[in-house]
Amino acid sequence: MKLLQIATLVTATLAAGAAQAQVLNLYSARHYQTDQALYDNFTKQTGIKINRIEAGENELLERIKNEGANSPADVLLTVDAARLAKADELNLFAQVQSPTLNARVPAHLRTADWYAFSTRARVIVHNKSVNGADVQNYEDLANPRLKGKVCVRSGAHPYNLSLGAALYERGGEQKVLNWAKGLVANFARAPKGGDTDQIKAVAAGECGVALANSYYVARLMRSDKPEDKKLMESVSVVWPNQKGAGTHVNISGAGVLKTAPNKDAAIKFLEYLASDAAQVYFADGNNEWPVVAGVKTSNPALAKLGSFKQDDINVGKLAKHQAAVQKIYDRAGWQ
Repeated sequence: MKLLQIATLVTATLAAGAAQAQVLNLYSARHYQTDQALYDNFTKQTGIKINRIEAGENELLERIKNEGANSPADVLLTVDAARLAKADELNLFAQVQSPTLNARVPAHLRTADWYAFSTRARVIVHNKSVNGADVQNYEDLANPRLKGKVCVRSGAHPYNLSLGAALYERGGEQKVLNWAKGLVANFARAPKGGDTDQIKAVAAGECGVALANSYYVARLMRSDKPEDKKLMESVSVVWPNQKGAGTHVNISGAGVLKTAPNKDAAIKFLEYLASDAAQVYFADGNNEWPVVAGVKTSNPALAKLGSFKQDDINVGKLAKHQAAVQKIYDRAGWQ
């Protein structure tokens, strides 16, 4: 009896130790300092420690492939639908059965294998010298009246490929080709820089109009730097295609790896990302929109930008068309 009691005590001690040592191995291509609070709150709520590896999405995918069945990765977290779809094409994700996720994440922002947890809109930014009525739609950027006025980053960047994929889904190949050719004809300069560079070029008058992701705009709006405040005084923001399909949005999302050694913790983490608390972190910390309806945030920039009609194309379809769109952009000369 005494030996049995000792054995029972040892087993209970080991079980308690295992529970205390519960971990989640997160491979993340998000490089935002504000995400640390998001992860800390998960650990506080669940007791699950997060071991995080940050790198570019291509590097992470290559690492997971090389690690094979012995990969310690539980969750891949990244931005852009195409990058998640690439992981899916490599057969890396496990299907997750979670009524919580299916109830909270809208159907167009998830697939069978991965979920979006925040969105960022592709907006039109224009100098106040440009008539806002002339740039109400993405298609307007190809209008000859804007010749020499459009700034944009590389056509090879996923943000622009995703936008093209949405136009492709709505209107087909010829529509995207005509639009891309018109856009190229209106370039103020060769594509270069990131989205913030496009906004700055618009403010400086180097060009009249540009495309940018909304969270870059919100970041500048929230900046305490005098130069950023002055810059935004010269800029206006348009939610494109509000009388049509709605403004194109891309996502930040995640999936559970098939080889995840800590699958229960991984599912808990995804469900946590869809919680009200985590959704607020995405909004207030990195100026992204929550995917869960009704979540209240205190981000003054998002409040000032206001609400908008969102294009509800499924994120999986956006990823599917990007290879075709890249070929179209190449034909149009959008490098």
